[in-house]
Amino acid sequence: DPYAQLLLEAMKQSGCTVFNDRHFACENCDGCVSGGFDSATSQIVLCQNNIRHQSHMNRVVTHELIHAFDHCRAHVEWFKNVKHLACSEIRAANLSGDCTLMNEIARFKFGLKGHHQTCVRDRAIRSILAVRKVSKETAEKAVDEVFDACFNDLEPFGRIPHSKTDAKRAYRDFQNRGRYNANL
Repeated sequence: DPYAQLLLEAMKQSGCTVFNDRHFACENCDGCVSGGFDSATSQIVLCQNNIRHQSHMNRVVTHELIHAFDHCRAHVEWFKNVKHLACSEIRAANLSGDCTLMNEIARFKFGLKGHHQTCVRDRAIRSILAVRKVSKETAEKAVDEVFDACFNDLEPFGRIPHSKTDAKRAYRDFQNRGRYNANL
């Protein structure tokens, strides 16, 4: 998957190599959660009982790898600072494909102007409420306070990948970043 390839390469370049047998786990999970990132172990958990399709698994892996990337590069205080969590959830919803037009149509959510931003905001709030015992108002306030900065933080993609083709381009661009600067 080009999304995962890019994130794994970016993590490696940031000094956080990922080992499949160490950093990924498949487990049965409660409720309708599809996955999670355990910052204490730097492990991505995939909820095998709640993931039914390869495309869904790819999105979950990408979403959780964004959290792992943020943990690596930004030293996120997951449990001390709700704004840090909000920022990573915004980035994950924005960059993982969670809010693509096709996914939103499948959820029977349609909209034109500003729909992507609305989806990202709503999914970030839902994710915060799923992992932290905070009020909806607290989650909304945290998301709103950091939304613009975090929505516009496109690292390591450099763009919002709306499709696998976009993700492949972003990966190719990422691989070539150093080449341009080396020629200056």
